[in-house]
Amino acid sequence: MLRTPDMPIEQIEEHLVQQLCDALSGYLEQRQVEECVRAYHFGAKAHAGQVRKTGEAYICHPIAVALSLAEMRMDANGIMAAILHDVVEDTTVTKKELATHFNQEVAELVDGVTKLSKIDSKSHAEAQAENVRKMFLAMGKDLRVIMVKLADRLHNMQTLGVMSPEKKRRIARETLDIYAPIANRLGMNSIRHKLETLSFEAMYPRRYVILKDAVKKKRGNRGEVVDTILASLNNRLQESGLQCEVSGRQKHLWSIYQKMHCKKISLSAVFDVYAFRVFCDNIDACYRVLGIVHNLYKPVPGRFKDYIALPKANGYQSLHTILIGPHGLGIEIQIRTHDMHRMAESGIAAHWLYKTDDDKTEKFKVSANEWLKDLLELQKSAGDSLEFIDNLKVDLFPQEVFIFTPKGGIVKLPRGATVVDFAYAVHTDIGNACVSARIDKQLVPLQSTLENGMTVEVITAVWARPNPLWLNYVITAKARSSIRNYLKHFKQQEAISLGQRLLEKELQSMNVYLDQIEPKRLQSYLKIIELPSLDALLENIGLGNKMPFLVAKQLTQDDVHAHVKLNTTEPMQSVPLFIKGTEGMVITLAKCCRPIPGDAIIGFFNPGKGIVVHHHECRNQSVLRTKQANWLDIEWSETIVGDFPTELRLELLNQRGALATVASTISEADSNIENVHVVDQDERVCVDLIILTVKDRVHLAHIMRRLKELTIVLKITRTKA
Repeated sequence: MLRTPDMPIEQIEEHLVQQLCDALSGYLEQRQVEECVRAYHFGAKAHAGQVRKTGEAYICHPIAVALSLAEMRMDANGIMAAILHDVVEDTTVTKKELATHFNQEVAELVDGVTKLSKIDSKSHAEAQAENVRKMFLAMGKDLRVIMVKLADRLHNMQTLGVMSPEKKRRIARETLDIYAPIANRLGMNSIRHKLETLSFEAMYPRRYVILKDAVKKKRGNRGEVVDTILASLNNRLQESGLQCEVSGRQKHLWSIYQKMHCKKISLSAVFDVYAFRVFCDNIDACYRVLGIVHNLYKPVPGRFKDYIALPKANGYQSLHTILIGPHGLGIEIQIRTHDMHRMAESGIAAHWLYKTDDDKTEKFKVSANEWLKDLLELQKSAGDSLEFIDNLKVDLFPQEVFIFTPKGGIVKLPRGATVVDFAYAVHTDIGNACVSARIDKQLVPLQSTLENGMTVEVITAVWARPNPLWLNYVITAKARSSIRNYLKHFKQQEAISLGQRLLEKELQSMNVYLDQIEPKRLQSYLKIIELPSLDALLENIGLGNKMPFLVAKQLTQDDVHAHVKLNTTEPMQSVPLFIKGTEGMVITLAKCCRPIPGDAIIGFFNPGKGIVVHHHECRNQSVLRTKQANWLDIEWSETIVGDFPTELRLELLNQRGALATVASTISEADSNIENVHVVDQDERVCVDLIILTVKDRVHLAHIMRRLKELTIVLKITRTKA
């Protein structure tokens, strides 16, 4: 694929084109090969004059990418897209021209791989995140997009030599964070290992060389032991009459380095385990081989994994077992069929590579498409590209546990997943409404971590809704994204509802009702203030970004009689806004004075957040009142239910058990203490600030009377600022 070191630069392009034609002729029709050559001439003309940092003509890079895909037997349109994948980004050629010269399918594939141009981003990270997000949108339509992108990234990694060390490290880190895990998730282990090894070399060149030399030496010293174990395995399999192939498994440098780094172990500890693979003709033979090797060497308890019955999320299938071999040496054996091995190495590429294996590759393609569908749902609800990348990284690094539903279904989740993650994995609506769960018929809280083989039954309630605190312990991308999306939408709905009440209150004071305003008048006003809909206007009002009084005046100011049908039977009046204090995120009770039902209150707009409610006697309200346009009259609703925090200042005799007596009295009065702060203390007196919950002023008065009856209480006052 790459040129030999002594090949002149001017011959590289010709050499690569010849290699590509030879590879394509092996599986494409002559007419299709000619179309690919035409794409090469088109690309060469478009990239004329452009040179890579290696000194080669730029077109050499797209041809090398196409050659990689030809080795996977990619179809003609995929090969043409690979050859042309940079023309839209780096030349004046447009997507429309590609569709005209070739076909719409090629144009769409090229567009999917092309980076976004002119991204208005604050950082390189945001720009890269937006490009990855766009790529996944295109992948949802056609999996060949990621095939081209992975081959593109592989060739870029193979030609990093001329880059600066800093740029090498940045590209390598990006490859390890995004592209190698994507290859792994799509089952393409061969490309994944190449990307990881090249990234390791680029990020830590000295460590790479030292480890490579040490591993080479270790493998040479282990030859005799490996031969002994291989001979034992082959002899026992021949005695059983099974036709199997046994080979040593080479550990890749990056995985060796990761194991040493994460587990803090030496290279000799890594090489204490001898790894082998056994390839069988069918699944039945795999399980028979498992019994044979367990009979030959003793298995290590708890170290057997059956990925044939329960495949990994990327479709990987194999039996894994750890044995104690001769001289106490550890032996790791993977047992799989030849088809499973091809799928493990090629993954989604097997769809093009092994055309005869239609059932298995089609099943794998469906699995990959389901994963992409889930990712597309995530990107719709993600707030921005960086959030989408965070969700993607979570999804790309799973170590699965298998959880059973009450009906016997199996749900795959990452290790460390909680009940909430399970609920969202079953269905978003179940996640949104979950309140608790039963694990193996035992009631458990939602933050409980799940283990392999558990049976989980989620308990839901119609009144339940996602709690922001869930974000502290959920680990799956779907759960995190769904919770964020619900909370974002819920706040929006609250803001719209509050905005409508505020606007209607102001309109009523003008003897006008919102539904009486003519649609043309309303649309004209929305156009002037550049908002798309009435809901957007109400949301802005509810969040305090627009003043309801000014909006009401602007909607009715010109010729009120021409635009609004007045209800002349009702007198002009100022109607206060009634609140319950439990509206949620758009109405906040001020912490400086902690108003409770029964208090005289006043509301102030806090732009972007909504209304902040203060006590009329709050010392801050005199300052806020100077902003005449930012405050409004509000009152407590008559249908108030709930507990509200308030603060008491207590002067107590400083004696043992005083605080416990106070806490007991408050509890007996049907209240709960949220916080206690000792302000001052000497030998005789202790001054405490206590935040407790009450239902209203009557409830608070009852609690204060009970406290005054205590001999240890010298003075009690409610703090209002």
